[in-house]
Amino acid sequence: MFRHILLPTDGSAASENAIEQSVRFAGEIGAKVTGIYVIPKFHVITTQTEMLEDTRERYEKDSKEYAEKYLTVIETAAREAHILCETMYVSSDHPYEEIIKAAEERQCDLVAMASHGRRGMQGLLLGSETQKVLTHCRIPVLVYR
Repeated sequence: MFRHILLPTDGSAASENAIEQSVRFAGEIGAKVTGIYVIPKFHVITTQTEMLEDTRERYEKDSKEYAEKYLTVIETAAREAHILCETMYVSSDHPYEEIIKAAEERQCDLVAMASHGRRGMQGLLLGSETQKVLTHCRIPVLVYR
């Protein structure tokens, strides 16, 4: 069975639900978990309003604070379930690549993540990191909706 589960988060309610379910699953099967948050890189020209209003330094500081906040959700859930947990954050314009890289480097045997269910034009424009992980990852992926 699975012994090490990677839990990507973006801080959304869907991610928190996936974390809750995944930690419960990990506890039932005796697995450990690793949480990951991928910080988007700072760009001067962007559609993300938080980057338009910030300097690079302020954006990086705020992004690290968000990462720690989102990863604390995983740490707390794991502690309450009495399972081993590590967390990490990285910065990249391609979250799916970092998720797959972390899963491989940390020898995870399952990636468990949320899907926001974006379809149509919104799905096309925003893309789906979950879909990209499913497409490119050789490790099994469990998707929560």
